[in-house]
Amino acid sequence: MPSRWFGTDGIRGQVGRAPMTPDFCLSLGAAAGRVFGEGSTVLIGKDTRISGYLFESVLEAGLVSSGVNVLLLGPMPTPAIAYLTRAFRAEGGIVISASHNPFHDNGIKFFDGHGEKLASAVEASIERELDAEPTCLPAERLGKAWRVDDALGRYIEYCKARVGLGVSLRGLKLVVDAAHGACYQAAPAVMSELGGEVTAIGDQPNGMNINLDCGSVYPQALAEQTKATGADFGLALDGDGDRVIMADATGRIYDGDALVYALARHKQRRGQLGGGVVMSEMSNLGLGMALDKLGIASESVPVGDRQIQRKLVSLGWSLGGEPAGHLLMLDLAPTGDGILAALQVMQAAVLEEKSLAELCQGYEPLPSVLRNVPVASPKRAVSELGACGALNEAKSALGSSGRLLVRPSGTEDLVRILIEGPDVDVNSALADALEKKVLAT
Repeated sequence: MPSRWFGTDGIRGQVGRAPMTPDFCLSLGAAAGRVFGEGSTVLIGKDTRISGYLFESVLEAGLVSSGVNVLLLGPMPTPAIAYLTRAFRAEGGIVISASHNPFHDNGIKFFDGHGEKLASAVEASIERELDAEPTCLPAERLGKAWRVDDALGRYIEYCKARVGLGVSLRGLKLVVDAAHGACYQAAPAVMSELGGEVTAIGDQPNGMNINLDCGSVYPQALAEQTKATGADFGLALDGDGDRVIMADATGRIYDGDALVYALARHKQRRGQLGGGVVMSEMSNLGLGMALDKLGIASESVPVGDRQIQRKLVSLGWSLGGEPAGHLLMLDLAPTGDGILAALQVMQAAVLEEKSLAELCQGYEPLPSVLRNVPVASPKRAVSELGACGALNEAKSALGSSGRLLVRPSGTEDLVRILIEGPDVDVNSALADALEKKVLAT
């Protein structure tokens, strides 16, 4: 059965509109508490959105009303919350974040006790509990809440420990763009404590500037700063810290596909790949071609880091990612982690004594166009495109040398149009035509 509230990455929406309202999230906390069970422990962390104060309070109240003990982490990256959920041996973790979305959106993501996204069956159980009559346990059975004062330090040490003991960033100039988000403290600290000379940007959150013209959704700011300072590496994270895009001293931007290729090539050379690579259907066709030339197997799955994680587990592989910057390295962590991914790329560069460009040599993406078209009903818009024959016409015009992917976003009211092919002008013209049709629906 399709989920009523849970999307591809938890529950998300505009603050003040269902489901991101105080009353709904109070009920959600109570429902989740009943599923996790009386006497269990659940962690709550958040990014830097101003609405995080509100949702942290009501989720805490709902969980405590169901007899659940709560550990409050404050502003922390999503992967940090996954890690700390495991470290505290908690039954669950909650992230209050809308990831790369603007500040007026927010969302709720859940982890199980292993630090992994909740199984669909558990999400369904929470939804069923939302339909139940709200209750509050008697006073003697209520949960308690504590704030974890050393959460940031714990995560910083965790990240540093994932870098080889013989590897240092000493002598490297780095630009770190924290998107005014959850990594604004952790990312610069990790890089500087490993020896890097860090210039931090996007590290002054005010509750409303998260992802605003910065971070992985706007890597141009990173590219400009990296080039201006002559830095060896630049890394741009998203608002909750599970994505990373990188840049080099020339201002060239390297997306998630390029970084996955660099890591796969490095791990293959060192005999550490352990299988192949899982990529998203949004990944450039050139990535699969480049991996094939190296003799590295690859598999493609629908959009979403959860889909990649499941496929990796089923195949017994460890490396996967999406062009937007979600990189999974299951030999290091159960979920995507932008800081860890950047560290692994830089570790590869240090060990091989190569630049980012040299690490990515051999990967040539096909020219592509990606349009994010805002509409009130993305699913209906995509359905109408199919019904009127517009998609078939575009595919025919593109020919067999390219590909077309049109899908409703799982996190925003957008239709995403991806066109890849050898002719840049054809790609742009087809994207223009489809965008006009979407806007006319």
